[in-house]
Amino acid sequence: MLMSNTDRPARLHYMANGFRVLAPGDHVVCAATGARIALEDLRYWDVAGQRAFASAALAMDALAPR
Repeated sequence: MLMSNTDRPARLHYMANGFRVLAPGDHVVCAATGARIALEDLRYWDVAGQRAFASAALAMDALAPR
C-alpha cells in the first residue's frame, strides 16, 4: 500500500549543498517562525544547527553574531 506524504513533516539532514531526506514528508517547519515550508520551496537552512528557515532574512537574523 502506498502512503501519501501529504501533510506530514519531513525529517532532513542539512548539508552545505543540499539536504538528505531521513523521513519522508511534504514540508519542514521554519525554526524562526514555525511556518510550514514545502520541500520544493526550501532554500535556506543552518547546517551546524540542522534547522530550516522560510526566508534569507530570517536565516540571516538567526545566524547573525550577537
